Amino acid sequence: MELLLEPSNWALLAVIGLIAGFIDAVVGGGGLLSIPALLTLGIAPHTALGTNKLAASFGSSMAAWTYYRQHLFKPAFWYMAFIATFVGAILGSLLVYLLDTQWLEKILPLLIIGIAVYSLVSPNAISDTDCQALTQPPPRQKQGLQGLILGAYDGFAGPGIGAFWTVSAGSLYKLPLLHSCGLARAMTFTSNLTALAIFAWLGQVQWQIGLWMGLCMMLGSFIGARCAIKLGLPFIRPLFVLIVLAIAANLVWSAWF
Repeated sequence: MELLLEPSNWALLAVIGLIAGFIDAVVGGGGLLSIPALLTLGIAPHTALGTNKLAASFGSSMAAWTYYRQHLFKPAFWYMAFIATFVGAILGSLLVYLLDTQWLEKILPLLIIGIAVYSLVSPNAISDTDCQALTQPPPRQKQGLQGLILGAYDGFAGPGIGAFWTVSAGSLYKLPLLHSCGLARAMTFTSNLTALAIFAWLGQVQWQIGLWMGLCMMLGSFIGARCAIKLGLPFIRPLFVLIVLAIAANLVWSAWF
């Protein structure tokens, strides 16, 4: 941990935090940058995951608040999704310590590549075609199942969770893209904060580094959310596909090669 005393390392974490927060606010996937950065500093894998949850909680809270302020997310419509995501994140965070993750490491790239391909070949996957803002809460059963599965996934692993939320919300509820992004940021904040509590309880968080990177992620998330809201679909769609493909390539390389 002597490497943490180097000013260049703190500067690197700041830059990575800014970029990761920006990406997370728009499409999700900032962990693709932040987790490897933490690992290169010599932080143990489980501690890196816990520290990243601390930093990501800052970024996702800022992004969720920004979308909420722009009336792109109504918390009252999604209380069942909040509850299910909370429960799922607890289960996923605990299971990661009990199960062999090798099978998941090999399946994840295939799932995320599938999202990228679906986004490319289906014009309505990441679009506002035939979408409209909700006037009443979606069915609780759909919210509960979606929140439980995605919350558990984020607690267990997490790569591409923002993409999963964005695509599944658009498919299940026919939400406009920015509304799907707002929902995704609010729910990833819920699962990040819940998983953080579990990792902290297990003593797997490096607080100083997480707080520093988290503050930088907050700034990046604010900028990213504002850009997404201002520039809309022409900005989000290509960035979404690019980031999802990058996540998939990274996971394929790590798991198979």
